[in-house]
Amino acid sequence: MITRELKDLAAELTNVVDSVAAAFGPRALATVDGELDCDPSRPGQLVCWQYGVRLEESPGALRVLAEAVRPTLEKAGWEAYDRSTYREVIARFSRDGADFSVHLARDGRGVAIIGSTRLVSVETG
Repeated sequence: MITRELKDLAAELTNVVDSVAAAFGPRALATVDGELDCDPSRPGQLVCWQYGVRLEESPGALRVLAEAVRPTLEKAGWEAYDRSTYREVIARFSRDGADFSVHLARDGRGVAIIGSTRLVSVETG
């Protein structure tokens, strides 16, 4: 059961992730898009929205992340965190309880962006 609050959060997250994906290239494919039940001990009580996309190719992705994506998001109030590993560059962005991560494979094989909204209580009744 999607609430109005979750619908608004989902729309904002989707727009942000799509705009970030567009900076990396024109061929992003959605990988996940939907409501997620976040409390296994009380099913249906707390939900969030997950949304993700993947680009198979993105020439110059590291430069795009450093010179375009990160500065633009920081100006819009998103906090950036480096979560990189030896296998991938990971930039995590958070704002107002929502977050998403940009994953760049170090071997140059694509970009994945995945995010989720904050948890929202579902009213029953």
